[in-house]
Amino acid sequence: MKLSILDQAPITKGNHAADALKKAEELAILGDELGYHRMWMAEHHGTNHYASSAPEITAAHLAAKTKNIRIGTGGVMMMHYSPLKLAEVFKTLSAFSPGRIDFGVGRAPGGDTHAMHALSEGRQPMLHNMYDKLDTAMELLLDEVPQNDLYARTIATPAQVVLPEAWLLGSTGNSAMQAAKKGVGYSFAEFFMGELSKEILDIYRNNFEPSGLMEKPQINVSYMVTTAETKEEAEFQAKPQDIWRLLFSRGQLLPVLTPEEAKDYPLTEMDKMMIEENRNVHVVGDSKEVAAFLQKEQEIYGYDETMIVSIPHSQEARLNVYKLLAKELL
Repeated sequence: MKLSILDQAPITKGNHAADALKKAEELAILGDELGYHRMWMAEHHGTNHYASSAPEITAAHLAAKTKNIRIGTGGVMMMHYSPLKLAEVFKTLSAFSPGRIDFGVGRAPGGDTHAMHALSEGRQPMLHNMYDKLDTAMELLLDEVPQNDLYARTIATPAQVVLPEAWLLGSTGNSAMQAAKKGVGYSFAEFFMGELSKEILDIYRNNFEPSGLMEKPQINVSYMVTTAETKEEAEFQAKPQDIWRLLFSRGQLLPVLTPEEAKDYPLTEMDKMMIEENRNVHVVGDSKEVAAFLQKEQEIYGYDETMIVSIPHSQEARLNVYKLLAKELL
């Protein structure tokens, strides 16, 4: 199984943003040593929960700290950037780390409306042209003259570099056809909505058209995982995220508890039932249970690669998740 890492640079209680970025570096180095295929940084704005607001910059740092693992964005949020700037950034990354860079993009804002409008300098954000932006960025990456007249009289430098892989993120299946027609990889965030289906992936596979940035269809699926040597320890480490998701679903955006705080958090029977239902987007268990689940998922859906996002409170517990999964699956 190809196993990869998705990181949001989470800021756990008692830590600072700089700590979270340093821990992303530690995770990248570990992933490289363990044989993980790629590591992506997400993009989040206007939040004290995550420090990954500039994933392309973090990616440059992580690529410099690693040797073999692919590094990229999962994803950079297209609405905030010019296609020219996107192409220039990822061609520069590829020039420094040829053959190891992923240009992963998403259509979401990555933050609330306040952050979205601040990033557009108060102008009305352009939400209707995301796929056109991707077309133009890909043309510029390929050193082609874009069909969009605005970008047809310039070039994206550095030119003639090894090209990155291009990926489109999705969480509901709406982007499957677009990813196929544009000839990019398709990354499905199962941990976000939990709506993966064979139909979605078949739409992508059956309609894929090769491009200069992806020769054949590739699919990865992201799961949130909390695992440990025992099921009891995994449940202990997972409970803060379970409670946070429960409260978030009710519109309460509160700090994530520590495992010790979460252990004694009062939950109603309805709360417990909702947490159990959310286990379709949060995989919890000992390492053998989790590995068996992930293998079964891959067999059912036939995707190429499993991507893991994990947010235990301590860095030690988080790194242990990736160590245990590597032992079982790599």
